[in-house]
Amino acid sequence: MTQRAPIEEATFAYEDDCQAINNLFYEQGWTDGLPIVPPTDEAVQAMLSGANMKPSEVLGKIPPTWDEATAEKVAVNAVMAGCQPEYLPVVIAAVEAIAEPEFNAHGMQATTHPAAPLIIVNGPIRKQLDINCRYNLFGPGWRANATIGRAIRLVLLNIGGGVPGVLDRCTIGMPSKYTYCIGENEEESPWEPLHVERGYAKSDNVVTALAADGPRDVLERSSTTAVGVLTTLTRSIGAIGSPNSLIYGVNLLVICPEHAQSIAREGYTKEMVRQFVFENGWVPADWFGPEVGPWRRQQLEQKGIAIKDDRIPMSEKPEDIMIVVAGGAGKHSGYIGTLTQARPVSKPIRMK
Repeated sequence: MTQRAPIEEATFAYEDDCQAINNLFYEQGWTDGLPIVPPTDEAVQAMLSGANMKPSEVLGKIPPTWDEATAEKVAVNAVMAGCQPEYLPVVIAAVEAIAEPEFNAHGMQATTHPAAPLIIVNGPIRKQLDINCRYNLFGPGWRANATIGRAIRLVLLNIGGGVPGVLDRCTIGMPSKYTYCIGENEEESPWEPLHVERGYAKSDNVVTALAADGPRDVLERSSTTAVGVLTTLTRSIGAIGSPNSLIYGVNLLVICPEHAQSIAREGYTKEMVRQFVFENGWVPADWFGPEVGPWRRQQLEQKGIAIKDDRIPMSEKPEDIMIVVAGGAGKHSGYIGTLTQARPVSKPIRMK
């Protein structure tokens, strides 16, 4: 890889040769390794038409280089990712969320932890843009999910300087670092959606960004009771070796509609689910090994958390358990751990 130069300073000698442009971009370190759409002036202007913003408007600074993310720079990366112009407001809201200090983008970008920005979309815009909220929502097949998430990755690379092996020091990485964008399945949820919990109206279009690990499948097709389903979900969180088992972050439960209906049928609200998971998500201290166990006890004592029967909680408090209903038919839910010392951030999507 040659010395990287800012994309906006590059000159393209092969404007009509897509392969040559892709080779140039790869050599400069401007891509995620996959082919890109050349960000010609015409393509960038067309992308900017999707949002009512001046090209020079600053959305925030992206660490670890702390370069300014302007609307135009974000549009360049959205073109490269394959976005449609109408996706740009979602990408912009996600960039604004990531730039907030509590998201801890610096910690996510320059860490050995395989965390990536999970973008959760709520509101009517999910249907308007055909953002997948159901079958295979973490997988391939939907242009909006794939390209919105990829645009965020390219922003982190080209504006924030998160170059793998240089400032991005992630030990093993994960596929979610290519793209990580889903919608919540609000229509099949028995509870209020995520953005309503976070203070927005149901009709609002909102992005919530979270520095997250990859999703872990949780199969539970034997239990039909709330306690049965919740017990399996709770014990899935208790995975020794997950970052949340050592230093607390946010635990995200992606509950499939069938599991959610089984739980809600017995009168469980989201608050009750959080309380159940917190109270039952304690694991034996000796699971952590002779070196970690004493250190974990000391850390809990400093936080004023009392150890119960030599068991250690997997969440610091119930409020640190997020719940999203998503997926299609079938009894597969998901658990997602997060980067420690990072918090979810929600931003409204500014429509044109």
